[in-house]
Amino acid sequence: MLYHYSTKSQAMEKLQGFEFWRKTLRAARFVLAPMVEQSELAWRLLSRRHGAELCYTPMLHAQVFVRDNNYRRENLYSEVSPEDRPLITQFCANDPEVFVQAALLAQDYCDAIDLNLGCPQMIAKRGHYGVFLQDEWDLLERMIKLANEKLSVPVTCKIRVFPEVEKTVKYAKMLEKAGCQLLTVHGRTKDQKGALTGVASWEHIKAVREAVNIPVFANGNIQHLSDVQRCMEETGVQGIMSAEGNLHNPALFEGRNPPVWEMVEEYLEVVKEHTPGSLSHVRAHLFKLWHHTLQIHQDLREDLAKAKNLAGIEEVNRQLKQRCQEEMGKDESERYHTGLPFPHWICQPYVRPPPKDPSTENGVKTASGKRALEDSDSSNDLLSKNKQKKKVRNPQKNFCPELKPKYIKCEQCGNPKGNKCVFNLCRGCCKKKAYKEVADCPGHGLRFKTKAQKLAVQIETPVSS
Repeated sequence: MLYHYSTKSQAMEKLQGFEFWRKTLRAARFVLAPMVEQSELAWRLLSRRHGAELCYTPMLHAQVFVRDNNYRRENLYSEVSPEDRPLITQFCANDPEVFVQAALLAQDYCDAIDLNLGCPQMIAKRGHYGVFLQDEWDLLERMIKLANEKLSVPVTCKIRVFPEVEKTVKYAKMLEKAGCQLLTVHGRTKDQKGALTGVASWEHIKAVREAVNIPVFANGNIQHLSDVQRCMEETGVQGIMSAEGNLHNPALFEGRNPPVWEMVEEYLEVVKEHTPGSLSHVRAHLFKLWHHTLQIHQDLREDLAKAKNLAGIEEVNRQLKQRCQEEMGKDESERYHTGLPFPHWICQPYVRPPPKDPSTENGVKTASGKRALEDSDSSNDLLSKNKQKKKVRNPQKNFCPELKPKYIKCEQCGNPKGNKCVFNLCRGCCKKKAYKEVADCPGHGLRFKTKAQKLAVQIETPVSS
């Protein structure tokens, strides 16, 4: 498929750097992060009502966006509202041409295009995008330079830091030189995720802000409005981006901690008006908002998971609200005590427990943890510290990359293909192809051709009187 690189406003000069931030983004300071399947239109509108000044779309897959019209419609074209600006569309990509093709199809619906260079999840590793591109500087330079030349809107980037401050600064300056007009810095490394998330380094963010001549947003350690203010003072950044903090409290940028049901009821009203069909998004948001309460009322957790429609989700919310209000009327001694700063029905952050010390077992410090690492096979020297710890716990596990099976990529989207797929595709791409071509794929259990043949036989067979 060929694309002509034409812009929508050849006569207008594209705004850059601080001028772009001040005029197009309206000097936004409070920013809603791009979150896969969680920064959809309804959630963006709710967040804007409560202080967010700039929002990002969820991360979109550039290659799928280029080839699949339904994907474009469901994830961007139908998610348009005049209230939802300024807006930045984020893509993951690892090919300059594909990235620009996707951006050209999206640029009329947003104010800038962001390249995701921060996703640390396994799916990003398998698809070779996000933070797993952070060592491929030549490729990134080509991607950003081409996008900066061909798009009518600015290109921005969201990155994670290297352990070394100096390398992170050099990385940021390379992206700026290539044409990045705004940089969001998540102050965690590639390995800081899940149970190993830890604390984000504002020192890295400050160093980047002082080294580049474009606006910088900070991401990491933002749980309250006081964190926002402190981070801006310590780093000097232009804006603060919130992800998990916002998911647990959409009123974070207002400095409020409202009752959970207040936010849920407002969110559900927005959903009814703008995106009534996005049930999976709605359920995911309620699990986040009601997180602390659902640890207590676990029967309603199951009801929420099984809800088949919006009315069912509303009923679960009504029951949770009723139980919390009944608890509010009790004496302090009769309430559930969770150790949280506020009662469990108040919007507040979820703080992950710190990573466990491998030399501590059942809360007791032991000498065997470090000793086991020191006495282990010298081949462990080639392993990361995290894998060395796992090796101690499970000596029989294979940690050698050369001996591990290699994932064969789907020919269309880059995700792992099905082992027995007749088209050499992942299940999602295979289903679309098999449906379109009326074909079978036994490897994925798809029988479109067989069903069509059976239906044809039934139609041709005369009905006996």
